[in-house]
Amino acid sequence: MNGKKTFMIETLTREMIMHLMEERSMEMRDAMDIVYRSQTYAALNNLKTGLYFQSPMCPYDTLSQELSAN
Repeated sequence: MNGKKTFMIETLTREMIMHLMEERSMEMRDAMDIVYRSQTYAALNNLKTGLYFQSPMCPYDTLSQELSAN
């Protein structure tokens, strides 16, 4: 994975964590735990999905749907 893709994934991951903290009043550690254990994070790191190339809300919406299903 090249530096630009890694940066994009890290940026989107940070955004998902921040949204969880703000919208669900979570502590950072809890939000990080949810994101890093999610199927959404796995998909974000799978370059074939193209999720890393989306706007910040797209992976967060995917994560929200994943959390609602559980």
